[in-house]
Amino acid sequence: MPKINCPNCKKEFVYQNIKELPNFPFCCERCKLIDLEAWLDERHRIEEPMTPEALSRIEKKGGENG
Repeated sequence: MPKINCPNCKKEFVYQNIKELPNFPFCCERCKLIDLEAWLDERHRIEEPMTPEALSRIEKKGGENG
């Protein structure tokens, strides 16, 4: 069964089907809301404009990690 760590609290959880996880990739509603609050408070932000070069870097990173 696949395992994932919550990006907020780092708790590991196991699931059989992604549909079982209404708060994916978070473990619970609380962690999802904490992350949303960070975006709204601008603690999470995208600091550079989305240029073709930046998009290319992001796509390459996704290929390495995925």
